[in-house]
Amino acid sequence: MSTAPHHHAASRTPAKAGRTVRFRIKRCDGPGQPSRWEEFDLSIPPGANVISCLQQIAASPVTIEGRRTTPVVWDSGCLEEVCGACTMVINGKVRQSCSCIIDALAPADGDVITLEPMSKFPVVRDLWVDRSRLFTDLQRARAWVPIDGTYALGDGPRESPEQQQQRYVMSTCMSCGCCLEACPQYHLQPDPETADGFVGAAVINQVRLFNEHATGAVLATERLDLMLEPGGIADCGNSQNCVKVCPKEIPLTESIAAIGRAATIHGFKRFFTARR
Repeated sequence: MSTAPHHHAASRTPAKAGRTVRFRIKRCDGPGQPSRWEEFDLSIPPGANVISCLQQIAASPVTIEGRRTTPVVWDSGCLEEVCGACTMVINGKVRQSCSCIIDALAPADGDVITLEPMSKFPVVRDLWVDRSRLFTDLQRARAWVPIDGTYALGDGPRESPEQQQQRYVMSTCMSCGCCLEACPQYHLQPDPETADGFVGAAVINQVRLFNEHATGAVLATERLDLMLEPGGIADCGNSQNCVKVCPKEIPLTESIAAIGRAATIHGFKRFFTARR
């Protein structure tokens, strides 16, 4: 899978009006079922994205051989690159399908667009995958700011504008899974409850986000303990693919480096204080 920058690239060729684009889609009827390819030809209206084309296919699911098939299944939510639900592999690159504009990706008559589900998560059906493992790992990492009640406690800790700006970009992570799909150390594990592999850049970035929060830092020790376990920071192979595919341009490699340093210091302190 390519990790070349893609999401804001403009087409060099003006899109041809009234053109037909072929969609080659990797399909699967359910977990454990074999995959197959099906192809559909569509007339592309101006401004169409991958989601609107999938809707057009679902309305009339007829392959290029003239065979009626079942509607293609995919996941989506906000349709404005905020929820991350519609992430899939498009022409070999992982990205959100809602922001993938056909005029830029396939401007010529007869162009082909290939759609595949992400390979690092279990397929539910067709292009829809189960990202439960990612959310389970975020729970294990305690990726939240704890509160001790809902009553007024007065003003909270203050942050400088520089601190706010640094942490804001980290907070834009939408758990889309792009960084995990591109990571060579992140592998498919069907059961999220028993998965023990590398947690990946998305979780490490959230550990940094909340450990650098004045209130969230109360759980910093527990988060760093997780980073020292198998599947934690030491499993990162430093391929840096994650930062190349992040649609929010989060400095993931900086987060990995920061948590690597923090976890090392934490490990030494834990060793010399004999805390396990």
